[in-house]
Amino acid sequence: MSNGGPQQDLPRAVKLFGTVSLLNDCASEMIYPLLPAFVTGVLGAGAAALGTLDGAAELASALVKYVSGRLADRVERRGRLVVQGYGLAVLVRPVISLAGAAWQVIGLRVVDRLGKGLRTPPRDALIADVTPVALRGRAFGLQRGLDHAGAVIGPVIAWYMLAFHSANLRSVIAASIVPGVLVLVLAVIAVRTSGEPRVPTEPARLVPDPKGSAGTRPPVHPGLFFISFFYLVRMPETLIILSSQQLGVAVSVVPLLWAAVHVVKSSTSFVGGGWSDRFGPERTMWIGWLCYAVLAAGMAGASTTAHAWALFLALGVVAGLTESPERALVARLSRGRQGSGFGAYHGVTGLAALAGGVGLGTVFELRGAAPAFLLSAVAGAVLVAGWPLVIGREHAGKEPS
Repeated sequence: MSNGGPQQDLPRAVKLFGTVSLLNDCASEMIYPLLPAFVTGVLGAGAAALGTLDGAAELASALVKYVSGRLADRVERRGRLVVQGYGLAVLVRPVISLAGAAWQVIGLRVVDRLGKGLRTPPRDALIADVTPVALRGRAFGLQRGLDHAGAVIGPVIAWYMLAFHSANLRSVIAASIVPGVLVLVLAVIAVRTSGEPRVPTEPARLVPDPKGSAGTRPPVHPGLFFISFFYLVRMPETLIILSSQQLGVAVSVVPLLWAAVHVVKSSTSFVGGGWSDRFGPERTMWIGWLCYAVLAAGMAGASTTAHAWALFLALGVVAGLTESPERALVARLSRGRQGSGFGAYHGVTGLAALAGGVGLGTVFELRGAAPAFLLSAVAGAVLVAGWPLVIGREHAGKEPS
């Protein structure tokens, strides 16, 4: 099979949703790296406001993802939820440029993340619905890859406007409306193109047949707990950036480092999606988790700016090898209830990431970067060791007596 074959076979709706993700992340990442400077420098708030901003936004997103996932079990609601979610974010992000106090930025950021929570599970469900089972890894790989590509373009546009066009922070934030309008238009087209979803027919190899009526929830698979545990123990990127700055990366260079790591994430997302289809999402995720444990241990021992650059960029591989397989696995395990499946996945992992960020951030603040990274690496190693045992037990339980 040629390298281009599977990619050419992806449904048009999947490619459109990927383009929507690219433009949306472009708009979002024009703003996000500037928020610390905007909140502290322009509005005069402190680090506590930044912590509240991130924590409140992620908590709101996680809760809404769970609810929107349940709503998206009604197929006719999915397209409407997707468009409303993108529309909410597109409209509220440029308003941040008018904020006069930190609490206003926090409130607007929360509304932005509510839009993300509203659209993400139904969008992933639509992608799973219209994609043949054998191509789902590649489909989610395309979506994640283009999403990260947008996260490269956005900061570069912001840096260019600030460096060469004498723009200020408010004008850059306001300019995010331009890609935002394109997002909304393409989201409507993508939803219409998705049409009637294809009913999943693949066997759920790791999920026992659900008992009871067809309206009961799909059984919870241990894989969701392991995926959530990874989000719990994974070091937040903001702390990785802070550690990199402590190792000598200049603040003015951070946007370029941020863009560079998304180049790695984007390119490896296509690899992760392909490996998920070829080797299975369970094995591909395991490889990603193993990479994380090794690289986190490396960050614990890093001592130079070169180490910071190399390890931060290498950590981008982890996202590429985990995000697409996670979604492919959730799609398979949901057994036709894609909305609830993706809602539970996004909601639980979001809460786990919030709890882990607070815990690892506390260790970072009290003990320093090295102990925090070492703790994260050890927990990652436990995950790597435990996952094959769970998968082996699940498969053993399928064998006839």
